[in-house]
Amino acid sequence: MRDSRPLLLDTLFDDANLLRDLQQRAIALLKLNKAVKALLPKAMHEHCRVANYRHSVLVLEVSNASWLTRLRYEQPALLTALRHEILPSLASIDIKINPSLSTKIQHPAAPRSNLPENKPEPVRRLSEQSAEQIRELAARSKGKLKEKLERLAALAERGASTASRDEKP
Repeated sequence: MRDSRPLLLDTLFDDANLLRDLQQRAIALLKLNKAVKALLPKAMHEHCRVANYRHSVLVLEVSNASWLTRLRYEQPALLTALRHEILPSLASIDIKINPSLSTKIQHPAAPRSNLPENKPEPVRRLSEQSAEQIRELAARSKGKLKEKLERLAALAERGASTASRDEKP
């Protein structure tokens, strides 16, 4: 059985063979990932990746259940192609869902931010009408809640004075 206990970093750097083996395995998995993506439809490229290859079983990760279903339709053709081209000893393909894979996907249609990078976010201001309603609520409240509501209402006064200073030429 494989020893999969955590290792100290010092032992990794002391044992050059272990570090070299890790690097070679990572490179092999990257090449395998590239080959698998070349065999899959283009729409699946960003939703699927090779997670591992161990004991003649290829482990693929997909971002959600719908991509898992779609990959299952592709699985027989993928298995055959991989056996012929790259991995003759491949026995099966195991597919797992990894939700963190979907969080890494950036859709080109969805911009990250509507604001330019060099402009700060606009300051939110509390209207005087909202501040008055908060003051009325604070008058009916007790203790810490009353203090917090009064501080919140005071923000409207500070925001108005800051806004009037900013608007002056």
